[in-house]
Amino acid sequence: MSIIRIIFAIILPPLGVFLTVGIRGAFWLNILLTILGFLPGIIHAIWVIAKHDE
Repeated sequence: MSIIRIIFAIILPPLGVFLTVGIRGAFWLNILLTILGFLPGIIHAIWVIAKHDE
C-alpha cells in the first residue's frame, strides 16, 4: 500500500497525504506547499508517508 501512496504523492501530493493521515494538519499543510510550489508538496508528502510507515 505504501508504494501506491508514494506514486500518488508524486502525481498529486495532497492525495498521498490524505490516504496516509486523513484530513488533519499535515493534509492542509501539504495543500499549501503544493500551491506554493509543486516540489515542496512532493517532498512533504513523501516525508509524511515515510514517517507514518515506521
